[in-house]
Amino acid sequence: MSEIEINPITRLEGHGNIKIFTEDDGTLKQAYLQIPELRAFEKFCVGRQAEYMPQLTSRICGVCPVPHHLASIKTLDMAYNAPPTERATALRRIMHYGYMIEDHLLHFYYLGGPDLLLGPDTPVGKRNIIGIIETYGKEIASTIMEHRKYGQEMVRMLGGKAIHPAFGIPGGVSKGLTEEERDEVRSMAESCIEFAQTTLSIFHDKVMGSDFFADALKSSEYELETYNLGTVNKDNQPEYYDGDLRLTDTTGTQLANFVPFDYLDYIGEAVEEYSYMKFPFYRKLGWKGLVESPENGVYRVGPLGRYNASTSYSTPLANEEGKLLEKTLGRPCNMTLAYHWTRLTEVLNVSEMLRDLADSDILVEGELRNPVGEIQGRGVGSVEAARGTLIHDYVVDDEGLIKDVNLIVPTTHNAAAISLSIAKAARAELASGNTNVDQMNRVEVALRAYDPCFGCATH
Repeated sequence: MSEIEINPITRLEGHGNIKIFTEDDGTLKQAYLQIPELRAFEKFCVGRQAEYMPQLTSRICGVCPVPHHLASIKTLDMAYNAPPTERATALRRIMHYGYMIEDHLLHFYYLGGPDLLLGPDTPVGKRNIIGIIETYGKEIASTIMEHRKYGQEMVRMLGGKAIHPAFGIPGGVSKGLTEEERDEVRSMAESCIEFAQTTLSIFHDKVMGSDFFADALKSSEYELETYNLGTVNKDNQPEYYDGDLRLTDTTGTQLANFVPFDYLDYIGEAVEEYSYMKFPFYRKLGWKGLVESPENGVYRVGPLGRYNASTSYSTPLANEEGKLLEKTLGRPCNMTLAYHWTRLTEVLNVSEMLRDLADSDILVEGELRNPVGEIQGRGVGSVEAARGTLIHDYVVDDEGLIKDVNLIVPTTHNAAAISLSIAKAARAELASGNTNVDQMNRVEVALRAYDPCFGCATH
């Protein structure tokens, strides 16, 4: 047996290695993602004042502090028996939608997207945002940065700063929007809708029209059958801030629909000795290891997981794009590279939702906060981060101090699926005679489709 290690893995958040083990005849024996870093946020949060958690947990990650902040606030809403006001909920959505836009654009143009926009065989030194600028021109680069800035500006407008915002408080928020700021949000949302459509046009032309994507559609290298999990509204459409969790099987049939508070009845977490990242699974089926099987409880979250766990999108333009996606790749879709398409469809979806919300007077009228009630002892909050379902679970004592913390973040949910995707890509590359690190690039292509965040994953 021999070993191939891809280290470092590039164009993603955090540190990790890909381990590939081959048999004596050169075929794949095993492959997986290894995360060697330990963060221990769950442990050192114990004993802290509960109201400090939204600021503390947002420090888990500099790329996605907003969903941690909002999931934490929702957890405290429950723990303090302080449901937020209608206005506060709307303002939280504004922040969350702004984050979703800038984060998805970051991945498509800077991180994972260059694999498709430039082709996976483009030299590593060119396959990045610099290569995008050289290939697509400076004008598209400035437009990308402008619309990422719009998303960050919405976060700053409400939270005081674009990274690690100070905004949510139990029962509400600390700041509202003025009429002028609401008009600015509406204008930015309209521009984001146009840019989402432009980006989707680029995807259809440059990505779907490429030989690599056409070959991938015919190959099993980037295909993986798993269950799917996502937050949905009452019409089983993707819901990013608040809703029930829906779990579907490999045929799209609903297996469970539950409130986030009950997640422990449905989700378990396994531990493997080679990684600090846990491996969540559907409890009813149990954990069978890194095996692609309908008898194993592996599931996916994120843009593709949300698409598969839902039936349509909630806004007109995004729903039309979703229909095209379904006509082309089906629903559920098992093609891992479809993460990119669903990610861009979500940019359009949340941009439309943002525009519609900006037209509502609730953003500028009503109370910002409800008073806190009696401490209930435990709270669970969940949002859909860009990368997938994010769950915060706190136990709070009578003095308002944290007694226990459990976090399940998107990349952790996807841990098993990521390693299975790595193994399938590695098997195909080995079969093609690619046996050294420089030739194994397409294995990283499978990994980056998930937009993994390793700092969050080991929290």
